[in-house]
Amino acid sequence: MSALREEALRVYRRYQREVVEGLNLCPWAERARLDGHVTERVLLQRDPDHAPSLQVIAELDAKPEIEIALLIFPQLPLELREFEHFVAGLREADEAQWPLGGVPFAAAAFHPRAVRGSDAPERLIPYIRRSPDPTIQLVRRTVLDRMRQGPAEGTHFIDINDFSFDDLPRPDQRPLRERIAKNNAATLIDLGFERFDALIEDILRDRDASYEKLGESTRWS
Repeated sequence: MSALREEALRVYRRYQREVVEGLNLCPWAERARLDGHVTERVLLQRDPDHAPSLQVIAELDAKPEIEIALLIFPQLPLELREFEHFVAGLREADEAQWPLGGVPFAAAAFHPRAVRGSDAPERLIPYIRRSPDPTIQLVRRTVLDRMRQGPAEGTHFIDINDFSFDDLPRPDQRPLRERIAKNNAATLIDLGFERFDALIEDILRDRDASYEKLGESTRWS
């Protein structure tokens, strides 16, 4: 593995552990990692070619144990909007390769240049997704389907003499994306945006210093 790949993985994992997992911004990220269901790939391409990502997706489709994959692009010179277009194009190219309803992964864009333009939960999503390098998060669609049904409640032992339907847990009927967005917005408000920004900036400074030692220019300062 090249030195740049190693450093790209290291700084991404800081973001994963300290931000995504540390603040519980993804409801299944830590469990999936600990259970061996997460993989990361660093792609050292400098042009917006979808072929390397499509190849990774095809390889991962044959590994059902992988539920989440991170494609990290430390050398891809795309600004936020350009990278979002790149990811949208990847979705289209990927969909063309599978039968209807057979696309294995959903793809989301993460980019270090996202800013907070509003405190509305949905508008905060890109701001939270400020990974050290442009990154595509792939989540297996079967996992998303399972998450949309809500967490399993397990077996309940009920005293029939005191039973009331009002005592049963009520499933949250809001879309999964909306539920996560609202929970994450509440987390950031409780933490404070300044503290969140400081956490991200510390990771970005770490990235800049490590890449500079390798002679790599940092495009996302």
